[in-house]
Formats: sequence, C-alpha cells, structure tokens
Amino acid sequence: MNIGLILSGGIGSRMGTDIPKQYIEVAGKPIVSYCIKTMSECDKIDAIQIVADEKWQSKFEKWLQTSDVKHKFRGFSLPGDSRQLSIYNGLNDVIRYAQEDDVVVVHDAARPLLSKRLISDCFSALTGYDGVLPVLHMKDTVYMSEDGKRISSLLNRSIIFAGQAPECFLLGKYLKANERLMPEQIRLISGSTEPAIMARLNVAMIHGDENNFKITTKADLERFRHIVEERIE
Repeated sequence: MNIGLILSGGIGSRMGTDIPKQYIEVAGKPIVSYCIKTMSECDKIDAIQIVADEKWQSKFEKWLQTSDVKHKFRGFSLPGDSRQLSIYNGLNDVIRYAQEDDVVVVHDAARPLLSKRLISDCFSALTGYDGVLPVLHMKDTVYMSEDGKRISSLLNRSIIFAGQAPECFLLGKYLKANERLMPEQIRLISGSTEPAIMARLNVAMIHGDENNFKITTKADLERFRHIVEERIE
C-alpha cells in the first residue's frame, strides 16, 4: 500500500492572513484541495491521510467530495507542536492500517502544484532505497555567513541542492527514524528527510519540479493564482 500523508496543520503566520494559507480559496477551491485531487487521481497512491486541526476537519467533508475523486481518504491526524511532530502523528495513525514495508508519501498542503509525474518519479527511484527526495539545483551563487552580518565563505553550489516535497519513505523504517528522536530532538528537525539521514537510511535524490513551489508569501499566492487562472482560460 502507498499512502499519501498531506500536511495541512500549519497556521501560515508569514502570510499575514486571517486563515491558514492552505485554506485560502483560489478559483473557488481551497489550496489544499489541489494536491488532494492529484493524489486521489494518481494510480500510485492507494490511501490518503490528512494532518489537520480539529476546527478545520469538518470543512473537509465538502472539499473531499470534489477533490477526492477516487475516494482514497482514510482519516485525519492531529497536528503536533512542530512540522515533524505533525508527521510523526500521521505516521502513527497510518501504521494502524498499513504495513511496515508500505510506502508513505509526505507532502505539504501548501504545495498545490504537485504533479502525478513527480509522484511516479519518486516511486520509480525508490527501488533499492529507503526513501526518495526531489531536489532542485541551486541557480544562484551561495554564500555562508556565520554571524548573519558578513560573508564567511563561498559555498560550492554544484553540490548543494534545495529539497522539495513529496518525500517518499518506507513506512516502518521512517517511523522508527522519527521514534529515535522523541521526545525532544524531533522538535529541532527542519526538513522531513532529516530524520532519515540521521538514522543513516539510504535516500535517493531525483530532479524536482520548478512549478512545485511552496506557497509561503503573498507573492507566492499571487503566482499560484495566476497559474490557475491561465489554466482555466
């Protein structure tokens, strides 16, 4: 079984909006519904688990009617105090109906332009590995500053990559990697693949998708809105 774990528990504070960014409507649909629809339509995904705050869960009943076209939704998980704790909560709920050698596909609700091709690429690359991470090459010159005020050194951008989602893992191994970090270390994790690397799991890289950007700022939101409007036209 392959399970899509959609993270929709964030509050989106950097957007400065009244509601979390993933629930802002674009073309009459909340942002989260776009990746739900892609996962539901994707033949590689068998089930969908959604991390969402209880006060928003009732709203999903309506949204899922139009976005979960193949009826793959299995349940909700509660958000944690951090992104990785939200993932951990989701993993513990998923393992109740899945097997350790199944695959979990972790994705952000705020990355609405997820493509079925990228999901398929993740699964194609998983053979012989414990996980797969889509990445993008760094285009700009990259510098390091130790004090945040002046340049300390120039980094070699040819060996530096920006991680994306979805991140794909063997469920049992990834759950154990997160369990090792409980209860305090897990709060310091900044990227979903970090627990896997810390546990020395074998994670492959594949080329990501430039369009698969995360909506973080109002400029990102307007970029997404423009893309959707162009597709409708």
